[in-house]
Amino acid sequence: MRTDTARTANRLLLAAVRHSAPRTAVLCLTSAAGSAAALLLPTALGRALDLLLRHGTAAQAARWTLLCAALLAASVALDAAQTLLSGTTDARTTAWLRDRLLHRILGIGPDAAARFTPGDLVARCTGNAATAGTAATAVASLVATLITPVGALVALTLIDPWLSAVFLAGGPLLALLLRTFAHASSDCVARYQRAQGAMAGRLVEALTGARTIAAAGTAEWEAARVLEPLPELSRQGHRMWQVQGRATGQAAVLVPLLQTAVLAVGGVRLGTGHLSVGELLAASRYAVLATGVGVFVGRLAALVSARAAVARAAEVLAVPAMPYGDRKPPGGDGELELRGVTVVRGGVPVLDGLDLRVPGGSSVAVVGRSGAGKSVLAAVAGRLTDPDAGTVLLDGVPLPRIARQELRREVGYAFERPALFGTTIADAIGYGVDRPAPERCVAAARAAHADDFVRLLPGAYQTERARAPLSGGEIQRLGLARAFAHCGRLLILDDATSSLDSVTELRISEALAHHVPARTRLLIAHRASTAARADLVVWLEDGRVRAVGPHGRLWKLAEYRAVFGGSRSEGAADDGS
Repeated sequence: MRTDTARTANRLLLAAVRHSAPRTAVLCLTSAAGSAAALLLPTALGRALDLLLRHGTAAQAARWTLLCAALLAASVALDAAQTLLSGTTDARTTAWLRDRLLHRILGIGPDAAARFTPGDLVARCTGNAATAGTAATAVASLVATLITPVGALVALTLIDPWLSAVFLAGGPLLALLLRTFAHASSDCVARYQRAQGAMAGRLVEALTGARTIAAAGTAEWEAARVLEPLPELSRQGHRMWQVQGRATGQAAVLVPLLQTAVLAVGGVRLGTGHLSVGELLAASRYAVLATGVGVFVGRLAALVSARAAVARAAEVLAVPAMPYGDRKPPGGDGELELRGVTVVRGGVPVLDGLDLRVPGGSSVAVVGRSGAGKSVLAAVAGRLTDPDAGTVLLDGVPLPRIARQELRREVGYAFERPALFGTTIADAIGYGVDRPAPERCVAAARAAHADDFVRLLPGAYQTERARAPLSGGEIQRLGLARAFAHCGRLLILDDATSSLDSVTELRISEALAHHVPARTRLLIAHRASTAARADLVVWLEDGRVRAVGPHGRLWKLAEYRAVFGGSRSEGAADDGS
């Protein structure tokens, strides 16, 4: 798995560079031109100095002095252009990476996404993505930064081979210093970013459960839990500074020694007449440029940080997106069939070789004790997740072969805790692949018994959703309305009436049977009354189908009645038979 993630990270790094290829190329050229100007300047300064000392003509000295000024101006202009290009390229790359991450998170399905905490995903899509977005410019800058020391070494060789030989004697130590820095900083940066993600995950959990924390009076405990990774964050932060400080300190010792050695040999060569004063000046500048480890370490640190952030993004992108086919389901009544379906969670089968056929046009309730696999069955039935083994078919077509848009048009969902989207209440009901007509949204709200309270809101259906004072039951009814407005041949209700009182649930059940266009209805039921109103009941136990039949017949079994925790007399009332 780590190897796959590392490969994905490398591919993602290359893709980031390719995504901004034109800008990255211009950035490389700009940086290279800036390096070239910096490399030409010592030669121009040395030449101008020699002309002045040797009493060259004023015109020659003026030309070389003007060249020095032009090179300085070019360096300033190119540096400004490099800063501008780096900022825009980072922004574009970050936006591209966030787009990829968001599409992958939403495309892998809720079960696969659950392996990451919400806060961790937020951290990866925000801070980590911004750091990873600098990868392209970090690569370009690092490549351009290499030009300066290499060019300076070449220039030293052209001035006097003895000078480059002295510098090269300390080259292996410089290479070892950089290698050690890259390895150590890469590890601590990765640990630092993981600690950041852990804190973000815990913070999102705390914000989600803020009311529970306040009611329990555990704010201090929860704050301590959220901040628990802080010592690791501090430790890795200090470690990063220590690594960088150690590398800088070692460079501060090594670099002046190399520069002094080059100047000492240059002074000897000047005394023997092999060098001029201007050439010695140029050689001293090239020695500084050749030992520009500080700049290189900074660029390398930026690349290491970006590479670590890219690796965290790659962990998400390494999770394969749920594939879809291109077929449209044939005409049918919404017959649902599960063949040998197995779903494993944490090494334990939640559904174990399950076989089930839901007749088209029927209403089927799925019941069972907690942990029997009811919600997993609901997720598999509409392909919110794929089984680890087995096949799910809708009107004879395996779900993975159906096009995404077609599948979402044909299968509607309502959940126990629905999330509402859109600006207004009307947007929340109409949210889906296709926007239903306003009259259909209103009809769906009536069927879900939401129309009455919606019309009492200040703007009725145009009330801003964020400002609407909605209870848990009202939110659940709006979730039902959304499902009713979009359902095609199959409607799946995953305990979607749990927050409703018995009278409202009964009215919605009647509307579901007579006023909702779904042909087949699969209901995850926890109440005997819900099961009693279904055509058939599927009784799950330990991930398998224990029995299928009408509620009235199954109610005669004591173990079936125990699923609902009621007595026989209560069941008779719920049964309705």
